[in-house]
Amino acid sequence: MELWYTEKQTPNHGITSKITQTLHTEKTEYQDLAVIDTVQFGRMLVLDGMVMTTGKDEFVYHEMISHVALNTHPNPENVLVIGGGDGGAIREIVKHPKVKKATLVEIDSRVIEVSKQYLPEIAAALTNNPKVEVKVEDGIKYIAESENRFDVILVDSTEPVGPAVGLFALDFYKAISRALKPDGIMVAQTESPFFNADLISRVFKDVSSVFPITKLYLVNIPTYPSGLWSFTMGSKKYDPEQVDESKIPEMDTKYYTPKIHKSVFRLPRFVENLLK
Repeated sequence: MELWYTEKQTPNHGITSKITQTLHTEKTEYQDLAVIDTVQFGRMLVLDGMVMTTGKDEFVYHEMISHVALNTHPNPENVLVIGGGDGGAIREIVKHPKVKKATLVEIDSRVIEVSKQYLPEIAAALTNNPKVEVKVEDGIKYIAESENRFDVILVDSTEPVGPAVGLFALDFYKAISRALKPDGIMVAQTESPFFNADLISRVFKDVSSVFPITKLYLVNIPTYPSGLWSFTMGSKKYDPEQVDESKIPEMDTKYYTPKIHKSVFRLPRFVENLLK
């Protein structure tokens, strides 16, 4: 008998993958957590019925939430990730030669531990890396208690449901601004322009009210709703589209390149219209 997993991405649309086995399931303090083996995308981390990452396409998300900001800021020594318990963003951050410290703040310790066990290629930097500090805490509370500390803050959240709702709020972006240094940069994942147009418009407006430079950029992630995914950057000083590509260091990446850095800000008209 064939086994299939379906994520209902909207009430009217889903994505389906043939699976070979279910490796792990549990109900944590915060969410339902599962790891499944799929034929098409390899191992898949699922939280509350939503695909968070897969062995086949994870590099797109993790590289692009990280390196655009890291290569926009001239000296990103101290970097914070809110969420991202799978460790993929941290793995990318520590590749950057100027990063001295990368802090992960994840509310659910089980996401971290299960990722280490079943997705070691993604979570590799969470173990015994001298640059990395892992804190199991509420990211909203941690940000509220931080001031003028970080060069770059990445909000690597789940979809805006349950414990992640507060990570898409104006007050949270204001707190991030306070936690950043005077020339700091933030990036948040902000969903699909096909399925989450209202959220993108609202978040862009909110971030623009806090940061003098606000930009949205797009990438392609096959297992995320619609495949077209957005990130919103708020910067106090540095414009990602003014970066000198020749000065971007070459790193071990699969999606991000110096040449792609500016290209992701070239938006389709329907996405541009969401930002007006």
